[in-house]
Amino acid sequence: MAATLVSLALSILFISSSVNALSLNYYDKTCPHLESTVTSAVKNGIVNDKTVPAALLRMHFHDCFIRGCDASVLLESKGNQKAEKDGPPNISLHAFYVIDNAKKAVEELCPGVVSCADILALAARDAVALSGGPTWQVPKGRKDGRISKATDTRQLPAPVFNISQLQQSFSQRGLNLDDLVALSGGHTLGFAHCSSFQNRIHNFNGSVDIDPSLKKSFAASLRSICPEHNKVRSAGTTLDSTTTAFDNAYYKLLLKGKSIFSSDEALLSTPETKELVSKFASSQEEFDKAFVKSMIKMSSLSGGQEIRLDCRRVR
Repeated sequence: MAATLVSLALSILFISSSVNALSLNYYDKTCPHLESTVTSAVKNGIVNDKTVPAALLRMHFHDCFIRGCDASVLLESKGNQKAEKDGPPNISLHAFYVIDNAKKAVEELCPGVVSCADILALAARDAVALSGGPTWQVPKGRKDGRISKATDTRQLPAPVFNISQLQQSFSQRGLNLDDLVALSGGHTLGFAHCSSFQNRIHNFNGSVDIDPSLKKSFAASLRSICPEHNKVRSAGTTLDSTTTAFDNAYYKLLLKGKSIFSSDEALLSTPETKELVSKFASSQEEFDKAFVKSMIKMSSLSGGQEIRLDCRRVR
């Protein structure tokens, strides 16, 4: 399997984006120890917090879906100019310090050479690999963006989206249904707050209180964690049964009526997407292969202009 993933990455040695061509050997001469330095920072983060892998993977997704993978999600708000990280879907993003630590270490080795966007892409790869998932070679050469607006987070696919809305969101970024189902597997790592799935367990529609696609016992357990007038902001549930392991349990649970988000359940609503869910549920290797291919594709969306010295501030 490892050989397959490596050959897949090598077959995409140069990837064209809207601004620049990415390359696997982009920093070979200018910052040869980049990747091991980033990996070390991610490892250190995981030692202190087991939720770091899920946080970094989600951070990368949310970055790439707004103006491409340009590290705009890392920028801080300035006064009344709220940045992406303060938009409603991103309020729960965390572990920014891992990227800060990686950037600091990289700057000591190679000042002003490596973009924050590349560091985040590498950290997301490491998050998957260090959680027992596949690894791959990350094409590099992204630039950092200068624009970050909280209002733009409305462009992110929402947990209440149906399959048509999901398909439109992904296709606008050059991603297809295969990518949608494979990248949704990133939910194998992570946590969902009650607010993101309340719509399925309370007042589902005019005739039923609970989404009928949910297994009854599972819905009951979710309702016990998230009562109708829940006031505990941290309340919620893990997105699959093996929350710190990157595996295909997410797909298996979908087929058992144990999806968390409406957008997860939506993957079963068309024959094409349901077939992919079944395929990934039955084969970890097929999921790994598809996930790597789609991650390389998604993380090649680029649109930045500079190399930030501080990932939280433009130069």
